[in-house]
Amino acid sequence: MVDLPRKAAARTARLAALPLGYAGRSAVGLGRRLGGAPAEAVMSDIQARTAEQLFRTLGELKGGAMKFGQALSVFEAALPEEMAGPYREQLTKLQDSAPPMPTQTVRDTLARDLGPDWPKQLVWLDGGPTAAASIGQVHKGRWHDGREVAVKVQYPGAGDALRADLRQLARLAKTIGPLFPGIDIKPLVEEVQARAEDELDYRLEAEAQRRFAEVFRDDPDIVIPDVVAQGEAVLITEWLDSDSSLARIIKEGTTEERDHYGDLLVRFLFEGPSRTGMLHADPHPGNFRIIPAEDGSPGRMGVLDFGAVARLPGGTFPDEMGTLIRLTALEDKEQLIAELRRGGFIKDKIKVDADLLVDYLAPLVEPTMVERFRFTREWMRAQFQRINDPREPSYTIAIKLNLPPSYMLIHRTWMGGIGVLSQLEAEVAFNEILTEHLPGFADPT
Repeated sequence: MVDLPRKAAARTARLAALPLGYAGRSAVGLGRRLGGAPAEAVMSDIQARTAEQLFRTLGELKGGAMKFGQALSVFEAALPEEMAGPYREQLTKLQDSAPPMPTQTVRDTLARDLGPDWPKQLVWLDGGPTAAASIGQVHKGRWHDGREVAVKVQYPGAGDALRADLRQLARLAKTIGPLFPGIDIKPLVEEVQARAEDELDYRLEAEAQRRFAEVFRDDPDIVIPDVVAQGEAVLITEWLDSDSSLARIIKEGTTEERDHYGDLLVRFLFEGPSRTGMLHADPHPGNFRIIPAEDGSPGRMGVLDFGAVARLPGGTFPDEMGTLIRLTALEDKEQLIAELRRGGFIKDKIKVDADLLVDYLAPLVEPTMVERFRFTREWMRAQFQRINDPREPSYTIAIKLNLPPSYMLIHRTWMGGIGVLSQLEAEVAFNEILTEHLPGFADPT
C-alpha cells in the first residue's frame, strides 16, 4: 500500500460503504431465509462478511478510521457471543498490524525531520516495519551510540486523514451502530475526535514518554523505553525486546499468564497517575508488550504509545472518583447522591431514585468489593446489555446521569481497561490496587 489516501471524497466513499454493505448483505440474507436457509447460518455469514469488510477498511485507511477501530476493538468482549466469534479475529488484527508505507517515504520523512545527515545518527534502519499504528508505523534501527531503537514515522497526510475520517465516522455513527449492539458509537467517536490533535503531536508524546520512562526506570515489573530523539513526524525511542503483546495472551495465554499480566495492567493504569501526574489513555492490547522471564515464568510488561495521555489536574485521579466507588459499594445512598450532584454527575433539578441508582451502579463496582475479581466476557456482556436495555428499570438512571468533560478520557480509559481485562479473563487484585493508588477509595476511618 502507498501513502494514506488523501482525497477526502475517496476516503468518505470507503467509510460510507460500510453501512451500505451491511444493509445489502442483510437484504440478501433475508432472501436466503425466505428460500429456506437456516436463520442462524445466514446471520453468522452476514456478521462474518461485515466484520471482514469493516475492519479491513478501517485498517487499510489508517488515520482516524484505524484509530476508531482500535478504540472499538477493546469492547469486543461486550458483543453477544453469537456475534463475537465472527468479529473477534478481525477486531484483534487491528490491535497489532496494518499495511506498510513505502521505504522511500520513511526515508524522506527522516531527512525532513532529522536533517540530510540523518544516516550518521541512525546508522542502520530496517527496510520493513515491525509494527503499525493508526497514524504511524515503526521500524527497528540502530543509533550512532550502539543502542537499538524503535523509529516511529507518521504517515504522510495523517493529520488531514485523521480529522476527515473522524468527521465522517461521527456522521455515520447511527448507521454503524447496528453492527455493534450494546455499544454507543457516537460518544466513542467524539472522544477519539477530542484527543486527535494531541496524538498527532509527537513532541507532546515524547514529553509524556520521557516522564513515564523516568519514574518507572527501576520498576521490577513495568518497562518503558526512553526517548532518543523526535521531530514533527518522527519519534525515536529505545528498542523494547518483546516477541508478543497482550493480544497473544488473550488468544492463547495460560491462566497464570492472564492473571499476572492483568494485575500488571491494572497496577500500571492506576499507579501511573500518582507517579507521573498523567494517565496512559490508550489501553488496547497492542500497546502492552510481553517480556518473558528467563525461567519461562510470566515476566515483565512493556508499555508503548504515549500519544493519548490525560494530564490530570492535581497530578492524580480526582478524589471524588474513589469516593463515589466506595460509597456505591457501601450503598450509602444519600451521601452518594450528594457527591454525584457536587461533582456534576447529576445536574440541578434532576431527580434520581436512590434504590435504582445503586442497582444501576453496584455491578460496575463489583470488582472492587472482593479480594480478587475474575473478569470474564460473560460479565462484560451482562453489564453492557443491562446498561443499554430500555426494558431494564435501571436504564432510566443511565439517561439521567451526566459525565463531566474532565472525566471523558478517564472514563474511556477505565472502560477500555475493563474491556481488555475481560478479554484476558484475568483474576485481579482490584481492591488492593485501588486502595493503594486511587484517592478517596480507601475508607477514611
